[in-house]
Amino acid sequence: MLLEAEFWVAVAFVIFMGIAWKAGAFSTMTKGLDGRANRVRHELDEARRLREEAAAVLADYKRRRAEAEKEAESIVAGAREEAARAAEEGHRKLDDFLARRTKAAETKIAQAEAQAEAQVRAAAAEAAVKVSETILRERMQGEAAQGLIRASLGEVRTRMRS
Repeated sequence: MLLEAEFWVAVAFVIFMGIAWKAGAFSTMTKGLDGRANRVRHELDEARRLREEAAAVLADYKRRRAEAEKEAESIVAGAREEAARAAEEGHRKLDDFLARRTKAAETKIAQAEAQAEAQVRAAAAEAAVKVSETILRERMQGEAAQGLIRASLGEVRTRMRS
């Protein structure tokens, strides 16, 4: 057993470990590993903090986007309502304008009819007076006849014009 290589490898390993322990290699290795573990833990904490910050920024972005979409929808709805009101007011104004123009045209037509009727009456009265005057002159003679004709013609003229 003393002559076998595995025995001497085990003895050398135990001696090496004893020397390393006495020299403080284990404490140096544990300090190094602890330092590395602390750095990794710190980096993980930093990564977690950055992830939470990114999540907060993302949530803020989503909230702002939702608010912007709602605001855009309200703007569009307001614009549609305003357009509908403007169209309604335009139709109302057009209807009012057409009603006024129609009424004005009807008034002008009525005035023209009344004026034409008055002119026709005046022309008929004038013609009736001339015909009556001619007939009466032919049938009646003298100063009394002339006075009677004038009075009759005056009365006919006033009745025909009214």
